[in-house]
Amino acid sequence: MRPDKAFAKDGESPYNNPLCSGHRRFFALTATPGYLTEWLFTCGCGREPVKAMCMTDASNRKSEPMDRKAFWHILKTRFGYQSPEIRRFPVEKIPGGATAGYYARLIRIISGHSILADRGRYSRETWADGSVDIIRSVESVGGRLHVSGLADVAAHTGPLVFIANHMSMIDAFFLPGITLAFNDVSFVVKQALLDYPVFGNIMRAVNPIAVSRKNPREDLRKVLAEGRALLAKGCSVIVFPQATRSHSFDAAHFNSLGIKLAKKANVPVAPVALKTDFQGNGTFLKDFGPVFPRKTIRIRFGEVLAVDGRGQKTHERVVGFIAGHMRKWGVNVQNV
Repeated sequence: MRPDKAFAKDGESPYNNPLCSGHRRFFALTATPGYLTEWLFTCGCGREPVKAMCMTDASNRKSEPMDRKAFWHILKTRFGYQSPEIRRFPVEKIPGGATAGYYARLIRIISGHSILADRGRYSRETWADGSVDIIRSVESVGGRLHVSGLADVAAHTGPLVFIANHMSMIDAFFLPGITLAFNDVSFVVKQALLDYPVFGNIMRAVNPIAVSRKNPREDLRKVLAEGRALLAKGCSVIVFPQATRSHSFDAAHFNSLGIKLAKKANVPVAPVALKTDFQGNGTFLKDFGPVFPRKTIRIRFGEVLAVDGRGQKTHERVVGFIAGHMRKWGVNVQNV
């Protein structure tokens, strides 16, 4: 239900009279961007209690639900996405408030999707739904997402090898919701993720290419064989060439696995620069660190590149693209 329809008997906007100041103030404070919020409100002005679900876009003061279809439409028509700005409760000022709020929602989302995956009911759309839900969760605690550069990806026909740096678990959460808007997609992931309780059900359901990271030669053979098979079926593949997640970018630890896969399958690559230090790495559990709402999540896609010759120059272009954006965003860059 749209809040303006719920609030105003004659269909007026909730920001205009004849609504009382109590209703207007309540709406402005609780309509959190990107997060589907349900609430019941009544005040002393005599109007009926209001119950509504909405997502607010403060740029035009309209309230519309942001589900997967709405998010994909934005990506396909604007070739990017930017979280709207709106007044919100200052959860980031409460010690641990943003972190607790984020993980409470994250655990609920992952648990629900784990059940669906375990029952064999996990489709491409379901996977993307979960990704968009997590985006809304980030926005609900004050985080902001900025996606850009999708024009070339949108114009391309056929599968791609996406080559990205790796900062946090946010990378694996957000990229499906974005890339699935254009094509089927899979990941190259470490085998350990498939063995995680709860989350492992989801990872197994999306048919990733799982590597042990114990035997590089065996991992390379597996990625080339399984990746080539997926690409031949029209499914794109996301590769994180770094050995581990890092909040800096070291080109010396950024291998050419994605380039080798693309060359083997005769498909182009698309570099992706990620700044996802909104979610930090934990001291005891690396996957569960504190969140920092003031750190904007940035995802920048580069132009689609054909792999020329042995791929060295293409690899250098990918590294240069990612390193350039890391520097622009204030991230430490080494060996470039």
